[in-house]
Amino acid sequence: MSKKREDDEEVHRITSAPEALAADQARRAKRYLAQMGVRVVCFIAAVLTWHRIPIAFSILMIVAAVVLPYIAVLFANAGRARREPDDPLMDPRTLGPGHRPGADQLGGNHR
Repeated sequence: MSKKREDDEEVHRITSAPEALAADQARRAKRYLAQMGVRVVCFIAAVLTWHRIPIAFSILMIVAAVVLPYIAVLFANAGRARREPDDPLMDPRTLGPGHRPGADQLGGNHR
């Protein structure tokens, strides 16, 4: 985000700067590892509670241990927010009608 001064000088705000790539990757890696830790806990809970409490709890823990990796990968690959197209990196230019090479040699304007 930028702000225009009276003399049309553009001033950039540090609060609009995107998060550093290294910080973003570290944050996503920590989230992924935490979710995989929950998966391990679910699997261990399923093994330790098998035949000790109702089997539905153990099956629920196994299902959670199977589904969590897919969810964790989706969140880990979510990545950074896309840049808004309001400020293009390139200035688009239009081309004129152009000239076909060899048109004059073929006899010019044929109708």
